[in-house]
Amino acid sequence: MPSLGLRGDCQPGRVYLVGAGSGDVELLTLKAARLLQQADAIVYDRLIGDEVLSLIPAGRERYYVGKARGHHSVPQAEIGELMVRLAGQGKSVVRLKGGDPGIFGRMGEELAALAEAGVPAEIVPGITAASAAAAGMGIPLTDRGHAQQVRFITAQLCREGGEPDWAELARRDETLVFYMGLSKVGAICSGLRLAGLPDDWPIMLVANASHDDQQSLTGTLADMPDKLAAQPLPSPCLIVVGSVVSMVATSPVAAKPQHETFP
Repeated sequence: MPSLGLRGDCQPGRVYLVGAGSGDVELLTLKAARLLQQADAIVYDRLIGDEVLSLIPAGRERYYVGKARGHHSVPQAEIGELMVRLAGQGKSVVRLKGGDPGIFGRMGEELAALAEAGVPAEIVPGITAASAAAAGMGIPLTDRGHAQQVRFITAQLCREGGEPDWAELARRDETLVFYMGLSKVGAICSGLRLAGLPDDWPIMLVANASHDDQQSLTGTLADMPDKLAAQPLPSPCLIVVGSVVSMVATSPVAAKPQHETFP
C-alpha cells in the first residue's frame, strides 16, 4: 500500500483549532487524526465521540470544556485562558471542536483570545453537520433543479428580541439549514409559512448525523411540529428546509434506522 504522505509535526506553543467532523471517526480528516496523535494537550467539546478520542495516545493531557444548552461547564473566556496557558508552557495544543470549527463554533472568540496573547494558531476544517446530514439522507444540499444556493442559520437567538428575517428566508430557490433548532421547529415552520412558503413545503430533521444511531423525520412545514411531537428526536438535531428534501424518497442511498420517507 502506498504511503499517504502525511507530513508535519505539532509545533510547541501553537494552538490547532481542529474540526472533529460530524461524529463518524472515518469522516475525520487525515490531518486532524495526525494532530490528535501528536499534540501534547487536547481541549475538547461535548460532541466529540469516543472513537475520535481513542486516537489520542495514552498519557496526553485532556481537558473537557463541553457545553450543553443551559449547562455551560466552562465559560468561554476560561477556555481561551486555558489554551493560552497551555501554549505558554511550550505545549502543542489541539482545540478539538465538533463539526467544522468555523461553523457556529465560537472560533472567532477563541482566535481573538489567542491573538491578544500572541499565540500562533492554525485552523483545520472539518465536515460540518449540514454536509453529513444531507449525505446520510442521500441528497445534495444544492441541486440545479431545486436550489441555487444554501444558507446556514443558527436557530439560537443571539440578541435580545432577535428573530430571523422570515421574509428573506422564505425563498423557493435555496436550501435552508438551521443549526441548534430542535426546540424551535414550530417557530421555524410557522415563520416560513407566514412569510409565504406553502404548507406542503418540504422539511427534514436529522439527529446524530453520520452516527450509527442517526434518526430522521421528513415532512412538510404544516405537519412537522405534530410529527416531531409524536416521534421526538434527540439533540443535536439539524433542520433542512427546501425542495431538495423531496429527493429523499427516491435516493439510492441506504436509509438509516427510523428513517421516515417524504410523502
